[in-house]
Amino acid sequence: MKIFISGATGFIGSRLALKLAGEGHEIHALYRSEHKKRVLDHPNVRFFKGDILDYQSLKEAMAGCSGVYHTAAFAGVWMQDSMQIYRHNVEGAMNVFNAAIWAGAERIVCTSTAGVIGHSPEGESVNETSPLPEKYFLDYENSKRILEESVKTLASAGVNIVMVSPTRVYGPGPLNESNSVTRIFTRYMKGNWKIIPGDGTSTGNYVFIDDVITGHIKAMEHGKPGEKYILGGTDIDYNEFFEILAELTGLRYRMIHIPLAVSKAVAGILTAMARVTGKAPLITPALVEKYNHNWKVSSNKAMRELNYNPVDFRTGAKITIDWLRGQ
Repeated sequence: MKIFISGATGFIGSRLALKLAGEGHEIHALYRSEHKKRVLDHPNVRFFKGDILDYQSLKEAMAGCSGVYHTAAFAGVWMQDSMQIYRHNVEGAMNVFNAAIWAGAERIVCTSTAGVIGHSPEGESVNETSPLPEKYFLDYENSKRILEESVKTLASAGVNIVMVSPTRVYGPGPLNESNSVTRIFTRYMKGNWKIIPGDGTSTGNYVFIDDVITGHIKAMEHGKPGEKYILGGTDIDYNEFFEILAELTGLRYRMIHIPLAVSKAVAGILTAMARVTGKAPLITPALVEKYNHNWKVSSNKAMRELNYNPVDFRTGAKITIDWLRGQ
């Protein structure tokens, strides 16, 4: 089977491409960077240089493909011209879908984010049917909300397209912005991360990369057109997160809890500097605010309809730590 993957050199895209190539599929990998494409060293991967904002390059790369995975996105927390986020995440995605329709692809799987659903009420989990928030912390999430509405419109018009929504993904793979959780692993292991947001009791959901890849493939095989499936893992708070890292690495540091007001003040200074330098800040006030809310999610729908069965955080974290030590 010929399969096209946008974002093929990214965190999710590269792992997906190698998994499918290893199963014997011919992968049409869209790439921009000669350096980044080196992560896709497999005889079943064909490279097509292009960009999701370049419709013609998409048509050339997608010719003959029956399956399409759209994993490409701008996943950063800040861009000087925020409209570029929407160009990549909405306009670029629509280019991919239109090219897939032109190519006669049988099915499209679109990668969104569980962040579209919003943070969870106290003591509860959110799911695919939860009311969506009126406002988002980040342009990234807002752009994905707009994208999801477009996907629903295409599905209602008869396009065979399915959405998957990962939570906070971690694991072996390129240490880019999409793999920011694993970057925290590396900084902790080097003794360069000793802070915990707020009192450390805010909860997030963390999912292992291999489970996300499996979820994508199962969505291609069994997902219902127009439906969205949360691909989550384990709900844990920051105190638990770093306690597990300490236990698995054998490295225990004195962690410092940073009050919300202090974090927002520092983030504000970094963001102001970014507007001058044009270089993205490590953190923004909106990101600080986001991560001081609870983000508990349920993956029951994916478990029920896709036979999705993720590993727990401790298991995934151990695999990731062993991989990092082997690098």
